Amino acid sequence: MYVPPAFREDDPDTLAAMIREVRLATLVTSTAEGILATSLPLIFDPAEGERETLHGHVAKANPQWREPAIGEALAIFMGPDAYITPSWYAAKREHGKVVPTWNYTAVHAYGVVEFFEDPSRLLGVVTKLTNLHEGQRTAPWSVSDAPTTYVESQLKGIVGVRIPVSRLVGKRKLSQNRSAADREGVASGLTESDRATDHVVAGLIPQGSLNER
Repeated sequence: MYVPPAFREDDPDTLAAMIREVRLATLVTSTAEGILATSLPLIFDPAEGERETLHGHVAKANPQWREPAIGEALAIFMGPDAYITPSWYAAKREHGKVVPTWNYTAVHAYGVVEFFEDPSRLLGVVTKLTNLHEGQRTAPWSVSDAPTTYVESQLKGIVGVRIPVSRLVGKRKLSQNRSAADREGVASGLTESDRATDHVVAGLIPQGSLNER
């Protein structure tokens, strides 16, 4: 991922928060058969291993786990994004030398991927994923709500994913390279949009003088 200095995010706590906010990641591996990719939820565990570790699972019918990965795998955590029209810039009214762009946040996690079929490890991953995404519900569903024999049969249809993270590359492209007036115009324009994600991005746009930060 190309990351100009103005958009680079290196703070570990911020990167962890960005990853956890993404509900569905993309796992990419390079293999002798070509590049393979799967959309899947991943758990980010900062306490396991020398750095952080990602956990998840794929369908056993998915060929990605059967093809040996060449080098490291890449897990892409794509955050909120929004189209930015130059019409929102104060600079458009001043000199007109402006062009459209796109604002977004993203984290790329790299590491050697491990696939596993051990039932107890699979149950642990499935349980953690379920608890993570059901935790905010008033009446959360639990893996133990399903019959044990049924859960065991379902585990036979998946393969676990474990990625000890070797490096994280974070990017927050939020108009930091624009003037305070331009950023104010971007935030205002996004707030008036009928897209919910645009409102999220609007709240991320830094305001005031960045030199003071």
